[in-house]
Amino acid sequence: MRWRVTERHGSEVTKGTFDTLYEAIEHARARVDAALREGRLGTVKLLREFTPDKRVQSRLEISAARLFRGPEAGVDVMGDGAVVAYAGSIRKRVLEADTLDEAFERLREELERGR
Repeated sequence: MRWRVTERHGSEVTKGTFDTLYEAIEHARARVDAALREGRLGTVKLLREFTPDKRVQSRLEISAARLFRGPEAGVDVMGDGAVVAYAGSIRKRVLEADTLDEAFERLREELERGR
């Protein structure tokens, strides 16, 4: 099964396709590491205030590249540097993890379970 990685970073969207889940996760991990090396986001005030912990700096989504919807999960790098792993696309469910390595392990488990 092939896997698709979609990265949303600011206004840019990039997509890649990988032959294995391992390759897709390694690519996503590298992109998360790159986002974490960047500066943090500040607070934005529009109609209300959006603090860095509520702003998404970069979102990486991994999904099965097939005709009918398959398993989907991803990682959000928040504006304060926190990383949040989740499962699902429409109704996201947070995957609890204490470390970045643990977050990617939960992500892998979730995607393998949905094959």
